[in-house]
Order: sequence, then C-alpha cells, then structure tokens
Amino acid sequence: MHRECALNGLRKSLADRGLHAMIIPTNDPHFGEYTQPHYKVREWLSGFTGSAGTLAVTEKSAALWTDSRYFIQAEEQLKGSGIRLMRSGMPYTPSITEWIKSEYPQGARIAVDGKLFSLEEYGKLESELKPYCSLVAIEDPFDKIWSDRPKLDFNPIKALSHTDCGESTADKFRRFKSLLNLEDGERFVYYLSACDDIAWFCNIRGTDIEYNPLPLSYLLITNSASHLFADPDALDDDLSRYLAGQGVEVHAYSSIESVLASLSDDMTRVYYAKGISVAHYNILHTSGSKEAEDKSVGGIVANMKAVKNNWELEGFRRAFLYDGVAWCRVLSRISESLASGVRLSEYGVKSLFIRLRSENEEYAGESFEPIVAFGKNGALPHYSVSAENDTLIAGGGFLLMDTGAHYSFGGTTDTTRTIPVGILNDEQKKFYTLVLKGMINLSAARFPAGTRGSSLDILARGFLYNEGVMYYHGTSHGIGHYLCVHEGPQSIRREENPVTLKPGMVISNEPAIYFEGEYGIRIENVLAVKFVETGKFGDFYGFETFTLVPLSTAAIKKELLSEAEVRWIDGYNSTVFKKISPLLDAREREWLRKETLPIG
Repeated sequence: MHRECALNGLRKSLADRGLHAMIIPTNDPHFGEYTQPHYKVREWLSGFTGSAGTLAVTEKSAALWTDSRYFIQAEEQLKGSGIRLMRSGMPYTPSITEWIKSEYPQGARIAVDGKLFSLEEYGKLESELKPYCSLVAIEDPFDKIWSDRPKLDFNPIKALSHTDCGESTADKFRRFKSLLNLEDGERFVYYLSACDDIAWFCNIRGTDIEYNPLPLSYLLITNSASHLFADPDALDDDLSRYLAGQGVEVHAYSSIESVLASLSDDMTRVYYAKGISVAHYNILHTSGSKEAEDKSVGGIVANMKAVKNNWELEGFRRAFLYDGVAWCRVLSRISESLASGVRLSEYGVKSLFIRLRSENEEYAGESFEPIVAFGKNGALPHYSVSAENDTLIAGGGFLLMDTGAHYSFGGTTDTTRTIPVGILNDEQKKFYTLVLKGMINLSAARFPAGTRGSSLDILARGFLYNEGVMYYHGTSHGIGHYLCVHEGPQSIRREENPVTLKPGMVISNEPAIYFEGEYGIRIENVLAVKFVETGKFGDFYGFETFTLVPLSTAAIKKELLSEAEVRWIDGYNSTVFKKISPLLDAREREWLRKETLPIG
C-alpha cells in the first residue's frame, strides 16, 4: 500500500505540471555510491534497497533497472509492487529510453531531477528520447510528496595528519594547476562535486554518508584559492585555521548555487561532464563565458587520488594488518562453533566482525555493509543479512564473507573469503579451486607499462570460461585511502576502460561464481600496482598483495592446481601466519597455525 500511494503521489505531481513520466536514479547531487536517506527516493518509491538501480514511472506503469548483483534481490523486493524488473546487460532487456518510447510512441514529456543527472547523462538521455519524447529537468518534487522525508545531516569534519596523507592541500593545489591544460595566466574556476575527491584534496574526512568517511561538500578551485562548500558548524577553529593556511576558503554548503551564479564571465569554467549536474551546469554556463571540459576519465583530481604515495600505501599495509587480526579472530571462532555444535548464524557472524574490529582504537567503521551469506544466499553477490532474515549456518555448503573497514590513520580494507561448512561435493570443490586459481593468476601477473585492466581480466576468468561459466561483475575496483571502498578510475573488468594501471594504484582482485538457488564462491584480496623491472622492452609492473587473511585449503581439489599455484598458496599462507600470529592469543594462534599448514 505504501508503494502504491507513493507512486500515485508522484503521478499526480507530474500530471499537475503537464509531465507524463519521471526517471529516478539512485544517486545524490555528488554522484557517489552511497547517499543519505534524504536522497533514497528510488528506494522509497519501489521498496528495492540495492545500492544501484534506476526507476522509471509513467502514468500507468513502472519499471526498475538494476545490474546482475541485484537480480535475485530485486525480484524478491519488487513482488506485488506492479513494478517490472529490468535486468540490465541481459539480452532482450530494453534500455530505459527504449521502454519509455514503447510506452509513449506518440511522444511525451519526461521529467528528471536536474540535480541528480550529470550533464553527460542528461545529454545522452535527451538524444535517445528524440524525436518523439522531450526531456525536462525539474526541481526535486519529493519534498511535497514524501511527508516524513529525512533531512540532510551534517556531522563534524576532521583533518588527516600529514604523516597519514603525505601531501599537503597546498601541494595538491599546485600539482592540480600544473595538470590543467589552460593558457598561462588564464583565469579559471574548476567545479568539483565528488565528495571523496574533495575530501582527498583537502585532507579532510567526515561521517555524513554511510560507509563513506566523507563530509557532504562541493569545491571550486580557482587560480589563487580553493573554495570548500560545507557546513561551517562542522569545522572547529583548528580545522578552519588549517584550511585557511592551505589556501582553502570555507563557504556554506547551501551557498554553492548563489556563488556559481555570481562568477565573473572572464573566468573559464572547467568541469567534468560526468561529475556536474545539469542543474549546476545551467547555472555555471553563461553566454559570455568560456568553457573547458575535463576529458580525463574520472576527472583530474580522481586520477591524482588514484595513485597512492608512500604514506598512503603504508596506511593500507597497516590497515590490512589490523583487519587480518580481526578476520583471524572471527574465523577461529567460527571454526570452534562449528566443531562444538554451537548455534551459529549469518547475523551473528556479521555482528562478530563489527564487535572485534571495534576493539581496535583506530577502527572508524565498516567500509560497506558486511556480507555474510550461507548456502544459496551466497549466490546473491550483495546479499544483506539482518536480524529479521537471519539464516542458521548448519549442514553442508559454503559460507561467503565479504567485509571491510576504515581505519582513522588512513586505511580502507575489503576482503572476501569463502569457507566450507560440512561436506562438499566434487563440483563445489572444483569451482572453489577454479575461482582460487583465477585469483592467484591475476595476483602473480607481470605486465608492461601502459596496460589497461581489460587486458588482464581474462587471467581471473579464464579457468571459469573453460567450464562454460562466468560471473558478471567486474574483477577489480579501485579502493580509496580511508575513503570509498569502490574508487575509480582504474578497474579490471571485461568492459573496456582506457585508464592504464600505474604503480601506486590499489585494486581488488575478486573472481567468483554464483549458482542461483545453490551457492556462491568469491575470493578477494587487495593489491597495489608496483614497479618490477626495466629492460629492453621498457618498464614492467606487478602487484603487491595487502590482504592478510588465510586462504581456506579444505575445499581445494589439489589435482587441479599447478606446482606454481601450490607454492603460491603455501607462500601466501605462510606470510599470513608470520605477520598475524604474534598479534593473536594462544588459542587463535594455534588455529591459524593449522589453517596455514602447507599443502605442497
């Protein structure tokens, strides 16, 4: 009933404006992965709680598009809503614009919230809807429809120390200006809305967005200063003085539009088309001003942020050491519970991860919602367990755990392990081994400078392809330095990405396989690109592994492994024991000793 009332309220609001349909994305005006509850309009309308999806509502119909991570979850949550599930990327699934044009073959006026669509996405939609349908950017209509809509929340902002970040904001400002392709002396203003880019640039962190240590903010960079738009009450006097000393002037978050409107026409407007809303572009753009588009993939600041310096890399190493301790403590308790017949559930394991991590004084929260999935739940790549949908871990099958954390000195972690529970069959052991082989194959890769992630993707997938199976999500995503656990612009995936891998980039390595209704397997380590050697064929790179969590060997079919793979597993587990065991108690240390015994 709630969803029906919400959808009907939207339809009436649109009809009152002479509009026929609306497209509602998941994002906020900063285009991050997570949003405050204030912007969870798509979830409020549809009931679908996944982190990715777009809803289209017409006068009589509604449909939701989401990717393969959420197909099963969305199908369940949309039941009885009248909202049709559209499986993005699958054959015969129409695009949003194709579906709308099929609903309105004679044309219609389609609305979007101008602050929630980037300039590039708006232009793409507008072009695809032509010639019959027209796109209209409107102001947010939901304040009047959603009676108990949450307010925006602003929390205290803190600074990272120089020993944690390794580069001052003033130095980043100078380096940024050197990367702008503008004429000497040209006056400019560079618009930035990505909260993680801004937090990195200004060396600040916050708690305004769940799972992301970020303050809600905008940034305008000019020739002489950086202008931070945030909640002034969230900054104490020390932070205000620090920012002022770094050439950062602070303005009220709500004043961004008035400042954009007041910019002089002789300032060149520089923007990243995927990172500026069409609403803000329309204010920034004036008939008498010059514009320059930042055409780098992800934007200049994102590319600067992607290559970690030595201080940041050391922060990752320390974070994965702490996280490895928490993981081993959790895994040892799972082992003891299963062996002694103590009742164990997904939600209990999830809570245990958070409790044991929080005993570390540097712990600054989870980096994403922990995934603890047993049996068929493991076939849901982004399964979410709660006290209400808890599942007992009993019988035979796989337990998949994917969790990570932030640490306040400057580290973010993300690790997945799949462990056997009870008796497995030969097929389960085979696919566990094939996923593990893919993870090892990518970890051990050597590649020349200039290599794109898509060129390496087959290293992780090839063993699964040989069996006629595959996973649909990417193999690797970038990871932020006490920032977002999903960070670009680098990636390793099937789809082409022109960004080349460079030393200092930090990425995940997570091949997987999912059999709907049966089980899922995913094994994930985090790697840093490193320089290996220079020879007559130029520079070659490889990977450093950060993750320090033992690889379960109980589910391995050893006959499927090469001698090199066996050595890799034994070497990795030996390293884990050497680094983690001194930080465990005697009982945990003995469990880890047994868990890391060589298989060779």
